[in-house]
Amino acid sequence: MSPIAQQIAQELNVKTPQIEAAIQLLDDGSTVPFIARYRKEATQGLDDGHLRTLATRLGYLRELEERRQVVLTNIAQQKKLTDALKKAIEQADSKTRLEDLYLPYKPKRRTKGQIAIEAGLEPLADKLFGDLQLNPELEAKAFINQGAGFENAEAVLNGVTSILAERFAEDADLLAKIRSHLKKQAHLSSKVVKAKQNEAGKYKDYFSHHEALKSVPAHRMLAMLRGRNEGFLRLSIDVDPNSDSKSYCSAHDIIQQHYRLRISQQTGAKFIASVVQQAWKQKLLGHFETECFGVLRDKAELASIKVFANNLKDLLMAAPAGAKVTMGIDPGLRTGCKVAVVDGTGKLLHTATIFPHEPQKNWDKSMRTLVNLARQHKVELIAIGNGTGSRETDKLVAEVIAQFEEKKPSKIVVSEAGASVYSASELAAAEFPDLDVSIRGAVSIARRLQDPLAELVKIDPKAIGVGQYQHDVSQSLLTASLDDVIEDCVNAVGVDLNSASASLLARVAGLSKTMAQNIVNYRDQHGVFTERKELLKVARLGPKAFEQAAGFLRIRSGNNKLDNTGVHPESYPVIEAMIKQLNVEVDNLIANESVLSNTQFSDYQTLSVGQLTFDDIIAELKKPGRDPRPEFKTASFKEGVESINDLKQGMILEGVVSNVANFGAFVDIGVHQDGLVHISALTNKFVSDPREVVKAGDVVTVKVLECDVARKRINLTMRLDDKAPAAKHVGNNKNKPTQHKASKPKNQGQKPRKDTSPANAAMGNAFADAFAKLKK
Repeated sequence: MSPIAQQIAQELNVKTPQIEAAIQLLDDGSTVPFIARYRKEATQGLDDGHLRTLATRLGYLRELEERRQVVLTNIAQQKKLTDALKKAIEQADSKTRLEDLYLPYKPKRRTKGQIAIEAGLEPLADKLFGDLQLNPELEAKAFINQGAGFENAEAVLNGVTSILAERFAEDADLLAKIRSHLKKQAHLSSKVVKAKQNEAGKYKDYFSHHEALKSVPAHRMLAMLRGRNEGFLRLSIDVDPNSDSKSYCSAHDIIQQHYRLRISQQTGAKFIASVVQQAWKQKLLGHFETECFGVLRDKAELASIKVFANNLKDLLMAAPAGAKVTMGIDPGLRTGCKVAVVDGTGKLLHTATIFPHEPQKNWDKSMRTLVNLARQHKVELIAIGNGTGSRETDKLVAEVIAQFEEKKPSKIVVSEAGASVYSASELAAAEFPDLDVSIRGAVSIARRLQDPLAELVKIDPKAIGVGQYQHDVSQSLLTASLDDVIEDCVNAVGVDLNSASASLLARVAGLSKTMAQNIVNYRDQHGVFTERKELLKVARLGPKAFEQAAGFLRIRSGNNKLDNTGVHPESYPVIEAMIKQLNVEVDNLIANESVLSNTQFSDYQTLSVGQLTFDDIIAELKKPGRDPRPEFKTASFKEGVESINDLKQGMILEGVVSNVANFGAFVDIGVHQDGLVHISALTNKFVSDPREVVKAGDVVTVKVLECDVARKRINLTMRLDDKAPAAKHVGNNKNKPTQHKASKPKNQGQKPRKDTSPANAAMGNAFADAFAKLKK
């Protein structure tokens, strides 16, 4: 068994053969969605979450192994590879540990310690370090070497200090002990840069901030790093913050204990103590401070990327309104509202521009235009973008709908985040070369109501604006993570081969952008696909790509009814055997609950199909082409509440969760400014992750607690029994948002909430400001 497979299996708490099988499939070019869906027998049911983690760890451990061999080779070439060192290197379980072991042998610039060793001072260093009773000044006189620059005892002792300090800094076991100490005890300190208080107002919470490294949440770490990068904050690591504690242990103590130095009143004690201090101050402190900031940044980045990935998944898997004729309206004031009507497949039928608002105020004319378009094309849904002018446009559409006595269209306010990015993209230009950029946005708004997944995949996910400090994290890691999310979502839902865009097809397992475009070109040239195996005629789409993609592609009204299911073509022989044995037609087998429920796996074991795959086939036949996304529903914004000035304390409103961060959820309540429901106000129960309660796209009911009109901050709660401050028009309240405790008393021994301080709520509201700007 592979050591790497064994380690990953232990980390994921699964069996090693499962990991080995998955690794083999990945190495053979199989995709995660394909393995998770169609190779369950091989992996014994590993899901896409396990497989994504496996793929990440596999890459890391293989890089570690490659580096390990390089290190062993380099040290062996220096003829310094002892059995003990080789064993330690082979047992190194992380890149950090491996590099610590390699430090003494790593090629480096000529240091003060090396110069001292070349001058013959290393024996003196060993002598003084081994016997604290010796007099350093007297012993140093015998090692004076004027030719090498060590002209007196002081210079000699300085050379000895350099030798020992570098030895400490390259001791892997000592570094591990100090690293462990810092993780448990060190604090992160943040202070405002002098004379920058007025400019750094948005970082006020961090002007004098101090907290343990182990408890710094991602959003605070990224906020402080941004403040430092902008020149407003000064960050440092407080290594020994608990010096008054009885359990206090300093970094100096750790060094002395590691080398069993019993420093007291010996003749050489003062000198060795100074060596320890110099080693820490000049060699170790800077190294560990840099390392700590790197670890904190990496940890915060991963947490932030996870938040973005989770929110993106929720948006992509949002309920589709379905194949209905839809009117999309991109609201605007001075420039007018752009209107686009699309049919059930998203094909553009008609466009228009209306000017119902200031300064033109052509209200009646605009209403007539919309009524005529809705009647002409039998519009069923009207999607209104949630940007500037959306509430005013929503009122206009309400009057339009009132003109219909029967078959009234429904209106829905839709997030238009990223629509402008799509409008100006090469993809939109290729699809609508003669269409104005602003009209393209209205088309996107209509389509994303019909099918959010199919439309949002056309947009760079980073432009959708559901992240947490997304511009402050590794863009390569962020892109890879978001691409994985999109791939999983697209393949979980399935793609209509005859209507999907090249952008959507490119996200299907096994298909590249070139293959996706070739599919569209083939479709344009030869007409619709009538069966899956016709894909093999597409240029550059060979058997391997077909194997990976076929099960996720659907053909409606094709020659083979099974092509509109999630059953992979490789499993068609199983269904053909069922048809023969049960003596039924395929039409009478699909969706036939009674017949399928009585079909036994034991009757088909000879067809090289396992129990897990057989169960999936039966489940798919019972509900062919099932959509894992929830039923479509939307929030109803309260009439008369159109701006932040219309809000009142205690007001109960319905809204849509627009974003979820580690500290809470942002809710669109229809006033052009998302309100924050802090994590402590999501529910009366303890919540460690807001996504345990809500996710992006959820329709929720909230109560207004407070808001600051000047700063555009709204404090909401989902605990409707929370008491707001004395009722008043909140537009006049300029106080800082505060936390409100639940009316229900806390239980004794209840686990304390995380991040429930007013500072955290304020930080969250600062994030809301940035989020609103990003959406625009």
